[in-house]
Amino acid sequence: MNLTKKSDKPAAPSAAAGLGLSRRRFLKNSGIAAGGVATASMMAPGMMQQAEAATTAAGAPTDVKRTICSHCSVGCGVYAEVQNGVWTGQEPAFDHPFNAGGHCAKGAALREHGHGERRLKYPMKLVDGKWKKISWDDAINEVGDKMLQVRKESGPDSVYWLGSAKFSNEQAYLFRKYAAFWGTNNVDHQARICHSTTVAGVANTWGYGAMTNSFNDIHFAKSIILIGSNPAEAHPVSLQHIFRAKERNKAHIICVDPRFTRTAAHANEYIRIRPGSDVAFIWGLLWHIFENGWEDKEFIRQRVYGMDEVREEVKKWTPEEVENVTGVKGSQMRRAAKELAENRPGTVIWCMGGTQHTTGNNNTRAYCILMLALGNMGTSGGGTNIFRGHDNVQGATDLGVLSHTLPGYYGLSDGAWKHWSKVWDVDFEWMQSRFDQEVYRKLKPMNNKGIPVSRWIDGILEDKKLMDQKDNLRVMVAWGHAVNSQTRGPEMKKAIEKLDTLVIVDPYPTHAAVMSDRKNGVYLIPACTQFETYGSVTASNRSIQWRDQVIEPLFESKPDHEIMYLFAKKFGFEKQLFKNIEIKNNQPVVEDITREFNKGMWTIGYTGQSPERLKTHQKNWHTFNFDTLKGEGGPANGDYYGMPWPCWGTAEHAHPGTPILYDTSKPVAEGGLTFRARFGVERDGVSLLAEGSFSKGSDIKDGYPEFSDKLLKKLGWWDDLTAEEKKLAEGKNWKTDLSGGIQRVAIAHGCSPFGNAKARAVVWTFPDKVPLHREPLYTARRDLVSKYPTWNDSESMYRLPTMYKSIQDKDLSKEYPIILTSGRLVEYEGGGEETRSNPWLAELQQEMFVEVHPADANTLGFKDGDDVWVEGAEGGKVLVKALVTRRVDQGVVFMPFHFGGKFQGKDLTDKYPDGAAPYVVGEAANTATTYGYDPVTQMQETKVTLCRVQKATA
Repeated sequence: MNLTKKSDKPAAPSAAAGLGLSRRRFLKNSGIAAGGVATASMMAPGMMQQAEAATTAAGAPTDVKRTICSHCSVGCGVYAEVQNGVWTGQEPAFDHPFNAGGHCAKGAALREHGHGERRLKYPMKLVDGKWKKISWDDAINEVGDKMLQVRKESGPDSVYWLGSAKFSNEQAYLFRKYAAFWGTNNVDHQARICHSTTVAGVANTWGYGAMTNSFNDIHFAKSIILIGSNPAEAHPVSLQHIFRAKERNKAHIICVDPRFTRTAAHANEYIRIRPGSDVAFIWGLLWHIFENGWEDKEFIRQRVYGMDEVREEVKKWTPEEVENVTGVKGSQMRRAAKELAENRPGTVIWCMGGTQHTTGNNNTRAYCILMLALGNMGTSGGGTNIFRGHDNVQGATDLGVLSHTLPGYYGLSDGAWKHWSKVWDVDFEWMQSRFDQEVYRKLKPMNNKGIPVSRWIDGILEDKKLMDQKDNLRVMVAWGHAVNSQTRGPEMKKAIEKLDTLVIVDPYPTHAAVMSDRKNGVYLIPACTQFETYGSVTASNRSIQWRDQVIEPLFESKPDHEIMYLFAKKFGFEKQLFKNIEIKNNQPVVEDITREFNKGMWTIGYTGQSPERLKTHQKNWHTFNFDTLKGEGGPANGDYYGMPWPCWGTAEHAHPGTPILYDTSKPVAEGGLTFRARFGVERDGVSLLAEGSFSKGSDIKDGYPEFSDKLLKKLGWWDDLTAEEKKLAEGKNWKTDLSGGIQRVAIAHGCSPFGNAKARAVVWTFPDKVPLHREPLYTARRDLVSKYPTWNDSESMYRLPTMYKSIQDKDLSKEYPIILTSGRLVEYEGGGEETRSNPWLAELQQEMFVEVHPADANTLGFKDGDDVWVEGAEGGKVLVKALVTRRVDQGVVFMPFHFGGKFQGKDLTDKYPDGAAPYVVGEAANTATTYGYDPVTQMQETKVTLCRVQKATA
């Protein structure tokens, strides 16, 4: 292939070798001129080039890098074109197995994130209200000295390490390890406030807390129900997969949402529900399914425990009661249930509209139970397809950037710490010594869940006598995190002002740097984007992808893992932290980090995806089937793209990855799986193991527990291990055997290493064993509070007291009569600092706004385009433009949460470092949101609270 520019000068050989099927080649082969496809106003600079461009006018050679979009977690492939070290153009990869040439607006403008002019260019600190440039040495030493002093005075738990969903897998793993070596579980990241209730709800239903199928597998669905999900704006490329099902199978699409979204416009049926009534809605569907005998009785008998208890709760949800609570008429409920029953396999898709609730874990479990009742699990075209919101929020979760677990979801028990201490090659006793040794509520901090990111505000402001740690948080490190994506803005401002020190590590200065009235004690440390380093990233479907480094670090920025090394060196534990990781020019070698987590993450099968296998997949995008993701010939023949976890055993075992979780139609060795035996083998005299259901080719034709050395011996399979494997496997199970032998032998006999059990429709360890509808803490339906009350207040959840009933008992519905909900826009992502600093995206959406129904606008006395105040029920208020629209129902308003740089009517642009303010600033929606946390995960409540709206006076 000869890629040329208008000058017709040939491109360098590296371009021809590196570039697969690009847009240019596709257009050329199709005989379509670029101008006939899209106008310049629709495309970012990398998309506006002439179709034949490949070298600069001066003839500089083009080097083409393969990378992955750094926005949502679809995982789109990108070809980045680099000339003389400058990223000059980009192409969506037509041969990539996920996006097949598709891009959204954010993906099309990706190059600007690497070369963005508004980036933080060098370390800075706030001195008497002015930003002062400092050296890297000064930044590390000053911040490090402050942290060490706080550690000495208040213990290691007084420094909070807030990580990022933008880390690569290697950086995420290293960050969690780093926090452990510092001596704290006060470490977390964005997943806490986006899908923590998914992980908890789904993992406690069938074993793993992740998307069960894939975007591509949706092609085989015959029905699709989206609830609390707006992929048209949040994950635009995912729509090509949904549309493929609609075109191929005439798949019936049902969109359930309080707001008529761009996704709803594509659905066969739109169902508007009252915010916060998800469980009632799902039980309403199941009422019709059970009433008509539409459930999959044999699937339930073989593979589900506790459905009878769900039936008893569902009986209460008659069509009349469902309409009363959700607002959906019985006829529409029956029609939707019938469509799901008659069009199987079907899948459910949910996002933050379902998770960001005080009842989030109840919602996600209810969605799972619906799929279990219909027998839609473990089958192509079925499953729970949970779309994640950041490019590596799945990977950062898997790698343990969480306050309640170590990498691989091992938990915080001594056994978990001993496992990882062995992987890290450090003494367990030394690791223990790094932590505060006091006991709080029967637990030492080492074994106690840390403060979650959703509650860091309270970690600063709460009376320390009521907390399960020595002292309040005194130093906050916001490392790649947008605080404006969190609730309770006014209290956040107070918390920031109370801190000893705030440290922001990010490619861009964030809203956290400007929202308070601090004059000193804030440090800005410039991190690279992911395009200035390399490593792996995990897409929403559990596939792991390798990224090339596109450009060298710009300005004075450094990669995250280098910054971690510099701090570790300052703190004196770098030799232990990097014991088996080589350091070159102050940078830990990325491949060494990959191999280290491969060595330890047996629980979820992050062990078989070696750097070498990942790079082979990256170089051969075109060889994977677009429907099944299976490699068809070539170096990765038989593998599933990205080896979606679990990829069992070591890389040498060559497991292909698991494209569909819990699919018994394939041997485990070929990507099949059962439900996990995670919850014991019996409860109240009833077996929890599968009955007559097993993976294809299994030597055990029934349910069985998880594998251990004892089970292998009992089955007579112990001698299948090598002598070396026996030494390492003795006294171990499938999760802790570092040889991989237990997993290898189990799979050789056709068995799942984690056992073969029933999914459970009831979770007896959760506050609500069967998911219940509970009214939101701030509800306008006071008539429902006594019938569906919230929980009682708790003295201790994740080290903090948590309120429920004491808030719900206060009736503020007359003063704040309108329901406030929030969500995403297609142009921006997360807190928006990066995307609002991109001129091509900033041009598309320049105003923060609130959507209001015409009837409410008329009653309240304002019209479309007017400035209005939206005041939340706890007093936080924002000044925004009114968008009068029927997208929202009467009595409901909607705001996007991507804005920052203004606070309660005040423009904060002048508080940014010179030249670093985003092109677009606006009020943060979460300045007006309120208190509310899920009792299992401490997920924040952003989707239903109360507010009032008033026209702003001049």
